[in-house]
Amino acid sequence: MRLRTEEFRPRAGRYAFRVVQPRPALRHTTLNDPIRDWVYLVGDHDGLARLAGLFSFAAYSPHTVVHVPLRQSIPRDYPQGVPVDLVLAHQTLGLRPSAWPALRRGLTHGVPRTVRTDERRTACHGAAWEQRWDRLPRVDRLQPAVHARTLFLFGARDTFAAASLRIGEAAGFGPLGRRAAQGHDVLSSSLTTLLPLSRGPRTELDVGFQAYPPLAHFTRPGRSARRRRPTAASP
Repeated sequence: MRLRTEEFRPRAGRYAFRVVQPRPALRHTTLNDPIRDWVYLVGDHDGLARLAGLFSFAAYSPHTVVHVPLRQSIPRDYPQGVPVDLVLAHQTLGLRPSAWPALRRGLTHGVPRTVRTDERRTACHGAAWEQRWDRLPRVDRLQPAVHARTLFLFGARDTFAAASLRIGEAAGFGPLGRRAAQGHDVLSSSLTTLLPLSRGPRTELDVGFQAYPPLAHFTRPGRSARRRRPTAASP
C-alpha cells in the first residue's frame, strides 16, 4: 500500500522526533476517550484501510511517531465521549505522553512524503503474534495511555502488525454488515486481546465500520453500483 503522509521534526527540550501524519486527514474516522474503560474506533472503508496501513508502517518504523489527528474529524452521534487523537510509537523510542503537547505544538511546516507498506510481511508477523497471544508477556502487548486528548498505543513490530490485520478486517468485512446500508455502525473487530491481560476490569478497544452520510455513495460489496434501486411501485 502507498500512503501519502506529512513528515515533521519537532523538538521537546533537547530531544527531536520524527513524526508522520496521514495526508489528507481521516475525516470520517473517530476515536473516543475511554469511558468506563471502553474505547471505540469507528470509521468508513477508506479511513479504516488507511489506518491499517499506518499501523503496518508503525510496525517497521521504530524511530518514528505516527500521529493520526482525529479530534477534528466529522463528529458522530455514537459513541459518546470526547474525541481524541491517536499516537502510535514503539516502546523502545522512549516517548513520554507528558512531552506530547510540546511536540504537537511543533507540528508545523511538514514535508510531503509517500511511504510504502508490505502487506505480506505484515500478515506474516501479525499471524505469528496471534498464534501465541495468550502466552506473551506484558512487554509484547500494546500499552495504552491517555494524555492531552490523545490515546497513545505503545507497542512493537508484531503487535502493531497484528493490529493492522484486525483493522484491515474491519475495513473489508464491516461494509457487509446488515446495518451498514442503513448508516449504522457495525462492530467489526477488536484490539482488546492485544492489550495487557488482567484478571479484573480492563480497557476494551473495539473497531467499528460506519459509512458516512449521505448514504447515496455507499454500495455494499457484491452489489452493482449501477443497479437501479427498486421503487415502491416496482414489482
